[in-house]
Amino acid sequence: MISLSLIVLIFISAVLAGIVGALLGLGGGIVIIPTLTLLLNIDIRYAIGASIVSVIATSSGAAAAYIRDRITNIRIGMFLEMATTTGAITGAYLGGLISPRYLYIIFAVVLGYSTLAMFKRRNQELPEGITPHPLAKKLKLEGSYYDQVLKRKVEYTSTGVYEGFGIMYGAGVISGLLGIGNGIFKVMAMDMFMKLPMKVSTATSNFMIGVTAAASAGIYFARGNIHPAIAAPVALGVVIGATLGTRLMVRLRNTTLRKIFVPVLLYVSLEMLLKGLRG
Repeated sequence: MISLSLIVLIFISAVLAGIVGALLGLGGGIVIIPTLTLLLNIDIRYAIGASIVSVIATSSGAAAAYIRDRITNIRIGMFLEMATTTGAITGAYLGGLISPRYLYIIFAVVLGYSTLAMFKRRNQELPEGITPHPLAKKLKLEGSYYDQVLKRKVEYTSTGVYEGFGIMYGAGVISGLLGIGNGIFKVMAMDMFMKLPMKVSTATSNFMIGVTAAASAGIYFARGNIHPAIAAPVALGVVIGATLGTRLMVRLRNTTLRKIFVPVLLYVSLEMLLKGLRG
């Protein structure tokens, strides 16, 4: 039996997760799982189930607003989703054949490099001097949106298409092997390698993570890992938080979003490195 006070604490943490998830395109699991397990002593199985619910709720709450504002690039999102899905199938196939610790170490190094590169670009508002990739022109991986902070229309295109696609494939592999979310890889692939504006990267990631999470939610539900008394306040809180996060995001500069994202990226890379070293 879950007490009313615990439900209130879950709701408050879910609101915070929704704001962070909508701002950074991460889905909120990075906040929900540590809060539920370490602070509220909830079983990790139910925490993971609640995390899946939070990802879907964040995407549902944020994606509609970002698509309406034309910040989400659906074409780029679906293009990269092909790499993620293919990688996830590969990861599921390779499960048990490859030690996850080596993947943890490899991706920790990739994330560490990305943290340093993103930190160096922390004051760059928009990508500069971008030469469109031939495949990006052919597939029309480009777009525009109105930036409320800059008070002008921002037009952008993509470069580093192969590198971004490769990172997304690798992220899918590690997701299929380890069962972890990959919103942080989505944002990194679009911001670091494809040189999209940070707002486009986080908004498009929000759209993509909902598609991925919806595919796996049925499995977690069938296993009984989605507890109604935990999932309900999480879903409600995350939707409210995501709505607040979307309103806040359009009022922030790309540089501000990047400065918020860098410490999160550093935290995840260190966590992956420790897991890899500990085996």
